[in-house]
Amino acid sequence: MHNVWLIARREYVERIRTRGFLITTLIIPLIMGGFIFGGAYLGSKSGSGAHIAIVSSDTRLALDLQTELQQPPDSLPHSASQPRIAVDAIHLAPQSAQATRSLLDRQLDSGRLDGYLWIAPADTPANAQPTRPTFTFTPRSSEQDSLRSTLAAALGAVLLRRQLAQRGILASDADSLLQPVDILAASAPHRQDRESAEVSITLLFVLMYMVIALYGMNVARSIIEEKTSRIFEVMLATIRPEEMMAGKILGVGSVGLTQVGIWLTAALLLSAGSVAAHPGGQGVHIALTTAQIVYFFVYFILGYAFYSSIAAALGAMTNSEHEVQQLNLFLVLPLFVCFLTLKSVLTYPDSAMARVLALIPPFTPLLMYLRVSLGHPTHAEIVTSILLTSASIYAIVWVTSRIYRVGVLMYGKRPNLPELLRWLKYS
Repeated sequence: MHNVWLIARREYVERIRTRGFLITTLIIPLIMGGFIFGGAYLGSKSGSGAHIAIVSSDTRLALDLQTELQQPPDSLPHSASQPRIAVDAIHLAPQSAQATRSLLDRQLDSGRLDGYLWIAPADTPANAQPTRPTFTFTPRSSEQDSLRSTLAAALGAVLLRRQLAQRGILASDADSLLQPVDILAASAPHRQDRESAEVSITLLFVLMYMVIALYGMNVARSIIEEKTSRIFEVMLATIRPEEMMAGKILGVGSVGLTQVGIWLTAALLLSAGSVAAHPGGQGVHIALTTAQIVYFFVYFILGYAFYSSIAAALGAMTNSEHEVQQLNLFLVLPLFVCFLTLKSVLTYPDSAMARVLALIPPFTPLLMYLRVSLGHPTHAEIVTSILLTSASIYAIVWVTSRIYRVGVLMYGKRPNLPELLRWLKYS
């Protein structure tokens, strides 16, 4: 065990002192801060308001629509998140239609208008049933295109109010009929716990993928470097290959866990700062239980150790970084399968498929933690998943060490499967 800690300490200190570690550790929190506060800033700017024009030969219709749109945003149907709208009502004279449209287009180009609604009267033959006019909305850019749904809802309310008035219904009664219906949101039992668990599952998946992508392959690269330098040809005389593999996985893994811990702390501090700066903001608040936090770390560490062991095996059976990149699929494929089944297991965490997949070691870290957070696994299933994953890690390290013990002394092409099987028989 002493040799394992010596190798782990060497790997950890050697990598944590590099300039690349310091740069990436600082850059990621800066990028996170830019996304959080930049998004909040853009959100505050986007909600400042919109300025549109309504052009119609029916002055009464234009003024009614102006009044409807200039109500507070919360009172407009289908526009709870719509900014306040300033409306200019313009009378359309047939002889000046072209000049009016040219003027509005210039105002769009200059940014003075965010869009304009052109209401063209319908050509209704004599003695025919009146038809609705044609409504055409021209936005300044695709960002203002969302105003179309607000305009459609307001137009529907104005036209319906006009039809009710024609049928003799008083304006006060029409307003009462057109009052938007508010549906209050009630919290279902354990809804907050489920939302927190879903957020933590997403966080676990992102963290595990980042650590595997950044540091899982570093284990393989470290092994390839030692094989290239031939230093460990001498060390193998005094250090067991199992100790060597375990030390490398612990050392390089500790670097990844250190960096992820710094990023996670920065994310929590930045999120707290964003909430403090915008106390009225909406979002999902994470409120994990003690058991969820404990299992989070248990399965995260198991997942990292499992995939790092696979990366070590890939490094032991290859001779260059280019070769190990070709075998990277063996690391990414199990995570991709978890990603494909994530939605199904989130919806039915206690289904037969979820129970079986959660006991298969490549999928256990993600899916069993999901079941612990959202489902009702038995204590036997939890213990079995931990034991199976731990046994798989030990088996992979044992096989990897056997391959490494012989492979470090071999030169030339990558060994094929029969050669690897022969290596496992060597003492």
